[in-house]
Amino acid sequence: MYGKLYLVATPIGNLGDITFRAVETLKTVDLIACEDKRVSGKLLDHYGIKGKLMTYNDPNKFKSAPLIIERLRGGEDAALITDAGSPGISDPGFHLVRSAIDEGIEVQAVPGPSALIYALTVSGLPLHNFVFEGFLPPKGSKRNKRMDILVEEKRTIVLYESPHRLLSTLKSLYEKLGNRRAVIARELTKMHEEILRSDLEKLVAKYETEKPRGEFVLIVEGKN
Repeated sequence: MYGKLYLVATPIGNLGDITFRAVETLKTVDLIACEDKRVSGKLLDHYGIKGKLMTYNDPNKFKSAPLIIERLRGGEDAALITDAGSPGISDPGFHLVRSAIDEGIEVQAVPGPSALIYALTVSGLPLHNFVFEGFLPPKGSKRNKRMDILVEEKRTIVLYESPHRLLSTLKSLYEKLGNRRAVIARELTKMHEEILRSDLEKLVAKYETEKPRGEFVLIVEGKN
């Protein structure tokens, strides 16, 4: 009998933001696949969970996924966690999930924190329809094509962005979309959490004189 693959959501900053079910699942599975043992190790140590860790990330996913699948086929249960939030969203989790499904292995989610949902709910922008773009391509024609599509997007737009590309992305959005309402959600649930409700023009001006720090969710209103 095959084991089960559990997709376990973990805190996006505050270690207290994890469900009882998630902790119990991590304690009982035979294997925990994680992006970075150093990051996940802090969470597991906090809840007294020892061992079980195996690295599964973007560089090694094609090598690690078959090893995890083999153990699942052997009857062991495994959990997939990401550095922060829900596995499979802007991380390599999709490949393992698809592989498990193709092998007839049961996949269950243990839901919990998500920076995407947190940022949306506090943004003050319309929530009834939205589109999640994750990380835009860093440069070149692929990036330009995505920007061109967003020009006509009527739904609220949600992006993830790194500190070193934030200003470039804000400038590109301002040039392509014009000055729309926008929200920056930074370092969510952490000590220096910040929610900036503004517009693209003001956010460009802010980060032209201020170095971005932390992890960012960027939300932009859709075309009227």
